[in-house]
Amino acid sequence: MGERRSVSAVLIAGVALLLAACGRDEPKPAAAPEAGQDLQVAIGVAVPLTGPQAHIGEDIRDGVRLAVDEFNASATRIGGRRVHFELLVGDDEANPTKATTVAQSLVDSKAAAVIGHFNSGASIPASRIYSDNGIPQISPGSTNPAYTQQGFKTTFRLVANDNQQGPALARFALEDLHAKAVAVIDDATAYGQGLADTFEAAARAGGAQIVAREHTTDKDTDFKAILTRIKGRQPDLVMFGGIDPQAAPMRRQMRQLGIQAGFIGGDGVQTPEFIKVAGAADAEGVYASAPGLPRDKMPGGPQFLQKFDTRFGKEVQLFAPMGYDAVFVLAEAMKRADSTDPARFLPEVGRTRYTGVIGPIAFDEHGDLRDGPVSIYQVHAGAWVPVKTIVPGGAAAAEPQTTAQPTAQSAAPAGAGGAPGAAR
Repeated sequence: MGERRSVSAVLIAGVALLLAACGRDEPKPAAAPEAGQDLQVAIGVAVPLTGPQAHIGEDIRDGVRLAVDEFNASATRIGGRRVHFELLVGDDEANPTKATTVAQSLVDSKAAAVIGHFNSGASIPASRIYSDNGIPQISPGSTNPAYTQQGFKTTFRLVANDNQQGPALARFALEDLHAKAVAVIDDATAYGQGLADTFEAAARAGGAQIVAREHTTDKDTDFKAILTRIKGRQPDLVMFGGIDPQAAPMRRQMRQLGIQAGFIGGDGVQTPEFIKVAGAADAEGVYASAPGLPRDKMPGGPQFLQKFDTRFGKEVQLFAPMGYDAVFVLAEAMKRADSTDPARFLPEVGRTRYTGVIGPIAFDEHGDLRDGPVSIYQVHAGAWVPVKTIVPGGAAAAEPQTTAQPTAQSAAPAGAGGAPGAAR
């Protein structure tokens, strides 16, 4: 972290990083084609592909790859030429500094648009580079409001932001779990702290007592000191703003310390990997929110899940549907502009009216997804079960599975029994 590098060395390292991250199906863009040839258009995807969040980055990348394959098979013509998307993949390692290196590499490699980054802490610094070069950036998973509040015309997102997700999570905690005393922990990232801040503000406004506010990092795995302090405050609910590599051991350690509070988090927790790492017993009863409808309720969800499984032979982690839809949002903007030149199709991205896998997609003046829903899930019998979907400005729609009134310390939907903090 203390190593000093020259600007040129950083750029050279960025190019090397990008080339190392590129696979056989992600070549560098070809030289300008002659008349009559297919038009090769480079689309960048920037996500963490190494480190503890690699499973989420791979999930997004694979959703993008699936869409690129389908687009290329469609033989779409733009500007009189058949267009072929070529994928440039950059590994930002969920690191803000690496994110800017990857962003510059994608710009230097003539990417027409970029899908990414996953982490808000990566998207925010990278967004200036894309903006300075007029390159549209669609994030499939960055939720911090600051990402789209910088005044850039190039930034878009396909998920509800934390000004929507945090209050939705707090509303559920107070109205459905009847939480009174809440401890809040964040991982000190733009995403985790931002989500925790909006949750805390909404929970306080709703009448909850915030009995503790603690901070960790997105690298820590030992939380016993923090949790011991929290235990003495006797919360009935612990809210964590962070990602599953921290959430899973945090939950296990809560159980080991005999903390009988419920546990709730945001979209960084709502992954199959959380259940795998925490273990089914410790994960049981945990709640988490995620932007978007439950995948089987998405208009194109069932078909997408089947295609994804057929293509990759694995379960969707989190934001693969958003990565998939981002490709077609860009393709539709290019078709309307009849151009693959970012200067010409960028305005059309902002005018998007498209129904994708996730449902209706339109952006407001900042590039935020309009009326982005937020869904609440609970781990039951080793799987995430939808509990409720909250649409900004609309009523909350309960899922059929939840017919009882859960509490902050209830471990599972009605009939499952147990308490999440109880030792087993």
